[in-house]
Amino acid sequence: MKYKKLLSLLVLPILAVSLSSCRIKIKGEQLTVVGSTALQPLVEAASDEYIQSLDGVFVNVQGGGSGTGLSEIQQGAVDIGMSDLFAEEKAGIDPKKLEDHRLLVTGIAPVVNKKVKVTNLTSKQLKDIFTGKVTNWRDITGQDLPIIIVNRANGSGTRYNFEKIVLKGQDAKSAQEQDSSGMAISIVSSTPGAISYVSFSYLKDSVLQPKVDGVKPTQANVRNNRWKIWSYEHLYTQKNPSALTRSFLNYLKSDEVTEMIKSMKYIPTSEMEVSRDVSGHVRGAK
Repeated sequence: MKYKKLLSLLVLPILAVSLSSCRIKIKGEQLTVVGSTALQPLVEAASDEYIQSLDGVFVNVQGGGSGTGLSEIQQGAVDIGMSDLFAEEKAGIDPKKLEDHRLLVTGIAPVVNKKVKVTNLTSKQLKDIFTGKVTNWRDITGQDLPIIIVNRANGSGTRYNFEKIVLKGQDAKSAQEQDSSGMAISIVSSTPGAISYVSFSYLKDSVLQPKVDGVKPTQANVRNNRWKIWSYEHLYTQKNPSALTRSFLNYLKSDEVTEMIKSMKYIPTSEMEVSRDVSGHVRGAK
């Protein structure tokens, strides 16, 4: 009898851990996650779910851009740095000092004020807009409105990837800059002639979402690289992160969060039909 009682005392805690393998019992600790605003909505939503079963644990999620996320995690100022960039793409970052937890893929789409009435842009037109070669929408079958560019701020991974893929090394025209995707889309929706770009998770019916070269900005088209403007979303930690950090990262890979990823217009990396390396080379494209 004593043996059975002892066995039950040993097995029940193990069973409890196995049933909630993504969570651990830690009291009074805090995680700080900083960086990419493209990834921020998902991590915020996931953190709210994660802490519900934990006693006194708090997850502080902030934006600031991918550059900030990488700089802060390298300095050890935060627990996780969110980034649209590979660490190798950010000057001053030593990727050998960090662990890369590649979580998902996000598409990036141009967004245009509805008064422009443009539903399709060619790659060349998009490039000419953001390099300043075209300054009025009438020149590309739109309305007679001056083009107002709303850029993301320097350090934004969304901006870096958009310019890398669309501008192909050319300099962007100097324009107003916004720190967050949410503010960029808000300005575009209220400013006649405005154009910007945001990750799919920020897309709203308040703006036009034009095709590019006849291809719609959809998750299906990102998966097979028909829609070419996309990036990985990375969660960077320092080497040997804390038990709580590991636990949260495991939770972000759970089935529960995978469903959240899909519902928020992101794409799990496991569902991609192609892959892209740090140099931009795509493998698996048909």
